[in-house]
Amino acid sequence: VQLQASGGGLVQPGGSLRLSCTVSPFTLDFYAIGWFRQAPGMGREFVAGTHRGRRTYYSDSVKDRFTISRDNAKKTVYLQMNSLKPEDAAVYYCAAEYSSAWSRDAGWYTDWGQGTLVTVSS
Repeated sequence: VQLQASGGGLVQPGGSLRLSCTVSPFTLDFYAIGWFRQAPGMGREFVAGTHRGRRTYYSDSVKDRFTISRDNAKKTVYLQMNSLKPEDAAVYYCAAEYSSAWSRDAGWYTDWGQGTLVTVSS
């Protein structure tokens, strides 16, 4: 499956952004999707995930600020990011795995999008 991430940009601290991850050509229904981020010099960090059962999972650092959702008809998974902090700045990636399970481990996911840059600065 191919993934296209979009929606990154420059935002002030406290602001919001919504990232989108569109998959093709297959239906989204049977995939677990994870959002990860990578800041310069750092490893790839789990941010949020959702699996085919539509349960959602978050890292402690973004819980209560970020919301992951999926629209299977549009083959798109969204990451709504509110109350952004400078430490949220990173390249954000979406990843997919054909599975009914889910994982916080980046190595578990087979397919990755190209990443979208989020900059949080005043």
